[in-house]
Amino acid sequence: MLPIKVLIVEDSIVFRELLVQNLSRDPAIKVVGTAKDPFEARDAILALKPDVMTLDVELPRMNGIEFLRKLIPQYPLPVVVISSLSDKVFDAMNAGAVDFVAKPAVSSRKQLEDFIKNELLVKIKIASSARIGNVKKTVMMNQVQHRLESQGNLIVAIGASTGGTEATSAVVRQFGADIPGIVCVQHMPPGFTQMYAKRLNDESKLCVKEAETGDRVLPGHMLIAPGGDRHMQLVKVGNNYQVEVKPGPRVNGHCPSVDVLFDSVARTAGADAVGIILTGMGGDGAKGLLAMRRAGARTIGQDESTCVVYGMPKVAYELGAVQYQEKLSDIAGRTYALLNKM
Repeated sequence: MLPIKVLIVEDSIVFRELLVQNLSRDPAIKVVGTAKDPFEARDAILALKPDVMTLDVELPRMNGIEFLRKLIPQYPLPVVVISSLSDKVFDAMNAGAVDFVAKPAVSSRKQLEDFIKNELLVKIKIASSARIGNVKKTVMMNQVQHRLESQGNLIVAIGASTGGTEATSAVVRQFGADIPGIVCVQHMPPGFTQMYAKRLNDESKLCVKEAETGDRVLPGHMLIAPGGDRHMQLVKVGNNYQVEVKPGPRVNGHCPSVDVLFDSVARTAGADAVGIILTGMGGDGAKGLLAMRRAGARTIGQDESTCVVYGMPKVAYELGAVQYQEKLSDIAGRTYALLNKM
């Protein structure tokens, strides 16, 4: 198998060289070039034809987001953004990046090596298999009006990974304030989930926040599991649904894990839930979605044609966890249809 050809776009010469040295140690990676700004990057892309590009957001002469908006329509290249803790990263995802990593505050060589081995390399390898044409599909859907006719103590649970920030946003923007309470795990670095929740809160009709233990799951509200080292689970206190956010080991390589959330929804809500699994690499959430279906919940998986990475929904579908496989644009409508039969 040929190594993945990587172009590094980074204005800091020190960080750029550290990336080159450490990425080059992996036999599956071949760093074919570097660039310090988008103009050098454009020339390098045409000359070197990389498989994946890493991109800093803050660059001289043109910022990374503007560069992405010009690049992706003409040259659909998988891009992994390396960003400091800023909501600009979501503008980069909206512009067509596949995924992002949090730029480390490098205080030791080991810290940098861990960042590259456990985060950046993983993201690059996933990005190399991403469907770039599907990134923009997630944000180019017509708004469809849906209405909830069913009444009851219902729950919607969503799980997503690579490509999921835009996919989840696309679904949630079609929900009205009448939607039952939503609990969501979106694989994301610590710190970014709070900014993502604020962004969804501003963009949608829902009240969206990063979850804390004791938060009630209310109609028209959405709770997003915080990134880091804690899992989110659904619990019932009296007649009310709440969440618990507690530290725990990684499950399927992730914390928070979609499986942990979905398993808790299966136990707690049973047939009063709809589970949705969206784009992402690996199989996190597939077994949990199956547990939900076996408990009587209705389940939806994003179809291959609209996924950035058809991994999690594929595994769930092959396990028999997915009742309805839908294009991204049809998931909100299917959700309402199922809720109205409950």
